[in-house]
Parts: sequence; structure tokens; C-alpha cells
Amino acid sequence: MSVPKSELKERGRFHLVSPDELEGIEDYAEWLEALLHNPCSIFIGDSGTETLLENKELVARVDGLKIEIYSNEHPPPHFHVRTPNINASFCIESCAKLKGDISRKDLTKIQFWHKHSKSLLIETWNLTRPTDCVVGKYIGN
Repeated sequence: MSVPKSELKERGRFHLVSPDELEGIEDYAEWLEALLHNPCSIFIGDSGTETLLENKELVARVDGLKIEIYSNEHPPPHFHVRTPNINASFCIESCAKLKGDISRKDLTKIQFWHKHSKSLLIETWNLTRPTDCVVGKYIGN
């Protein structure tokens, strides 16, 4: 099930609309502007197929910690926590650390944030899935 064009536009994610869904010059102009001003790139595969890749989405900043979701990812659905000294990833479902090192203090911040913001992570994950991503939309508990 794809996200309706109007919802993507409302959420500032109009660049994810398929060009086949655009109607008229105004839609094309708005879509091009969205492509040029969002963190994405176009990948041309060996077969000449063009794919829109969104590199990463900043979900939140929590006391100096950047919480990001990357678009073309591997299972399980997860998010990244970054600072100059931290590069860790966590499962969206449980907030279990998947990879990286993080201090106990920062881990506590992330766990607290996750407890109150899991729905935002799920929404961001689902809105950033490219059509050819090996991990589709989040359907967890």
C-alpha cells in the first residue's frame, strides 16, 4: 500500500511521489523542488533503471544525540544514534542495541526517548522506505 500523494505533500515528503502520479506542470515543479531540497539522490542501476534513494532522515535531536533513519537498510527495522563520538544502532521494536558503543548515560537518554517516541520512529521508518528496499514498512507490535 502506497502513501497518498496528498499525505506525502503534507508531511514534506513530496519527493517520494512516483512521477507517474504527477498531474500538470505545478505538480512537476513542486516535485522537482522537493527532490532538490531533500536528502536524497538518484541511483541508476546496471539495467538503466532509476531509483530514488533517500540517504538519511533526522528524526530528532536528544541532548546532543542525533537520531537518524536511513532509507535503504537491512533488517531488522532500526535507527541510528550519532554524535562525533557515538555511532550506534538500535532496534525500533525494543530499543535493543544492535551495534556500536554508547555510554550508560546516553543509553538511558535513548531508552527514555524511545519509550515516548516509538510512534515517530515507526512513522519515519515507513515514510522513508524506497520501493526496492529489502526491509519494507514496519509492521511490529
